[in-house]
Amino acid sequence: DLYRKVFVFRNDPSDAYVLLRAKLEQPLENLTVCLRSYTDLSRPHSLFSYATKAQDNEILLFKPKPSEYRFYVGGKFVTFRVPEGRGDWEHVCISWESATGMAEFWFNGKPWPRKGLQRGYAVGAEGAALLGQEQDAFGGGFDVYNSFSGELADVYLWDAGLSPDKMRAAYLSLRLPPAILAWKSLSYEVKGDVVVKPRLRE
Repeated sequence: DLYRKVFVFRNDPSDAYVLLRAKLEQPLENLTVCLRSYTDLSRPHSLFSYATKAQDNEILLFKPKPSEYRFYVGGKFVTFRVPEGRGDWEHVCISWESATGMAEFWFNGKPWPRKGLQRGYAVGAEGAALLGQEQDAFGGGFDVYNSFSGELADVYLWDAGLSPDKMRAAYLSLRLPPAILAWKSLSYEVKGDVVVKPRLRE
């Protein structure tokens, strides 16, 4: 249970990452990823990466610059532009549904205009999920200049689209439905220089 704790990725650039043990036996036709990040990086960096043997960017949440988030499903992506951070934690939730190809992006508890992505696609099962690096090959192929440096917390992955109420609940750290990956019962392995510490500020 990592409640009120964070992963601190201490080095920049870094070869460190956190491997998440996700039990994903079936392909995904709906999903939501939520996480909170705190960084002063201005270069591109990866937050959440899920790769299968067939597709390295099966699910990817990537920040090419401080005012942009990119969300990939099956190698294709949409871009969401956000206000440039003022040195605060940023909370993002992004959901996707195959039936409509709809990507829904929530930033600090508020919805952004929805975008179309990969209608009819299914995200492959039995992949490698990790924080802090972008996979260019299954479980590896990292570029240190896409690595994350800073603090990460409140990481979740659901095999469903979350309702607006639950999106807001994730931002406010309220009770959430059972998840494939849940911060309060996370099965993970630290690879390299990442330290678990108490959260210092909201």
